[in-house]
Amino acid sequence: MSYLGSLPTDATLLQVFQKFPAPASKLLDFHELIMRAPSAFDAGQRELIAAYVSGVNDCRYCHGVHTVTAEAFGVPEGLLAAALADLDSSPVDARMKPVLAYVGKLTRTPSQVTDEDAEAVFAAGWDESALHDAVLVCALFNFMNRMVEGLGIRADAAYAQTSGVRLKEGGYAGLARLLAG
Repeated sequence: MSYLGSLPTDATLLQVFQKFPAPASKLLDFHELIMRAPSAFDAGQRELIAAYVSGVNDCRYCHGVHTVTAEAFGVPEGLLAAALADLDSSPVDARMKPVLAYVGKLTRTPSQVTDEDAEAVFAAGWDESALHDAVLVCALFNFMNRMVEGLGIRADAAYAQTSGVRLKEGGYAGLARLLAG
């Protein structure tokens, strides 16, 4: 239920963006940069990180949308649920497990991240640029989760499906074009 009385009680994030276009356009530009620009992680892996962080935060809106988006990029169905239930025994690719462990710890207890956590990411074959990119995705989705939860934004599975496919097909730049048009 949206806490913004000027919007419907079942308002979506897109409706919030339409109501507040100036910050939304900058935020979507930042999303496009973090989630779609060249990176050590492909778009599906970044959506996996976004959905995982959102799941750790129990932000059902973002977790639902970004799980669908990650799956549209080829992440196997059910992988996120398994990772959130028990990352160590999940079928997540061995190179991604330390990345998800890192962003999970950064989300839950940011002041407790250690050199050893970073070293585990590097030992899996990722470099400093990849760690930087993972941290930015994590930070962005911690921000978004708090924005969505703070505004009381909710969505059902049908909306998550529509929005996730739209993000896969048009990216965040496509979403920004929806606001401009």
